[in-house]
Amino acid sequence: MVEGLPTLDHLLKVLQQVPYLASKNLYRVAAHFLEMQPQQMMQFCATLEAAQKKLTKCAICFYWQEVSEGCVFCSSSKRDASIVCVVETWQEILAIEKTRGYLGMYHVLGGSISPLEGIGPEDLTIDALIDRVNSSQIHEIILATNQTPEGEATATYIARKLKGKNIAISCLARGLPVGSSLEGMDRLTVFKALSERRPF
Repeated sequence: MVEGLPTLDHLLKVLQQVPYLASKNLYRVAAHFLEMQPQQMMQFCATLEAAQKKLTKCAICFYWQEVSEGCVFCSSSKRDASIVCVVETWQEILAIEKTRGYLGMYHVLGGSISPLEGIGPEDLTIDALIDRVNSSQIHEIILATNQTPEGEATATYIARKLKGKNIAISCLARGLPVGSSLEGMDRLTVFKALSERRPF
C-alpha cells in the first residue's frame, strides 16, 4: 500500500481483515492506534486479551458469559424461562434489554440464512433451538429476526421446523421499518414492536 513503509503496510492489511470496518475509516483507525500513548496501548491490548480469555458463549442461549460464572439470562430466577426471544446477533439483545420491558429468555442464532453468502441453517444455532424447545417447557418463541429478506427467510424456516409442536410462535409488530436492524432502533420503537408482537 505504502512503498518504503512495510510496517504501516502490514498494519493496514491487518486492519482490512476486521469485519465491518469501512475502508474509508481504515486510515483513521490506523492513525488512532499509532498515536496512542504507550500506556493506553498496553491497556487496550490487555483488555482485548482478557476479554478473549474470560468470555465464552453460553451453551444454551449463545450470548456471552464470564467463563467462571453462569449466563446472566439463563441462570436468572427473575426471568420467564417459558418465553424465548430469537435474535440474529447478540448485539440485538442489548437493544431489547434497553427497553426494560422484556423478561423472558433469549436465543442467538449467530446470523441469518443467506445462500448468497454461503450461510445455511446448519451454520446457525437453529438445531440447538429446536433441541431446546424439545427438552424444555417453552410456551412461546418470539421470532425477532431483522426485517430483511434474509431475516424473514430465517424466521420462516424456524417456524416450519417448529410446526406441529405445542408452542406459540410470534414475531415483532411491523412497526419496525422494513430492512432495518434492531441494533439501530431507539428503545421505544423496539419496546412497542416487542410488546405488540403478533402470531407468526
